[in-house]
Amino acid sequence: MAARSKARRRALEILYEAEVRGDSPIEVLDRRTRDSEQRLAEQDFVERLVEGVASRRERIDELIATYAVGWTLDRMPMVDRNILRLGAFELLWSDDVPDGVAVSEAVALATELSTDESPRFVNGLLSRLLELKPSLSL
Repeated sequence: MAARSKARRRALEILYEAEVRGDSPIEVLDRRTRDSEQRLAEQDFVERLVEGVASRRERIDELIATYAVGWTLDRMPMVDRNILRLGAFELLWSDDVPDGVAVSEAVALATELSTDESPRFVNGLLSRLLELKPSLSL
């Protein structure tokens, strides 16, 4: 697995843990970084992803809720919700990540970690955001 893919998975784990525990993602990130015996090669990327999602979560959730046809945020599996947050952040605010990579990495996480229907759902929603990206107010 490529270093950035590992970093995305680690960022997803942090976002998921924060939601389960009711903590802020930044607190979980700080705790995990402090408690870790080794620094990941892409730790800076993990931090950028977690901090980016945390700082833009309200807008990200608004976009997901708006374009997730037939689904509310509360009805989505928690892992899918956090994969979408991560994917939307990369797609809309990470200029150094190609759009196709942001979508395909999110779909890969959904394939590995969620339900059989999740990859199609994640791909559809992120593809819709990509289509609307030029017109979205970020």
